[in-house]
Amino acid sequence: MQDLIGTLAGIMTTAALVPQVLQAWRTRRVNDVSLGMYVVFSIGVALWLAYGVMTSSWPMIIANVVTLVLALAIVVMKLKWG
Repeated sequence: MQDLIGTLAGIMTTAALVPQVLQAWRTRRVNDVSLGMYVVFSIGVALWLAYGVMTSSWPMIIANVVTLVLALAIVVMKLKWG
């Protein structure tokens, strides 16, 4: 049951970033995106990923790898197009 809840939480929080990444990619507009927020968020996700690795929690590892990639994509787009 714990892994199911963790998996669902990971899916939902990761999926929440997809619309922002797609919109930024399509429009090449990131003026209203906060670079500071995404940098801090990415650091937090990286720490959750490290915690997942240390505890061998596959739902946490997978979700945070995907979330980190999406968040860093926003950071890169902000730096490139912002």
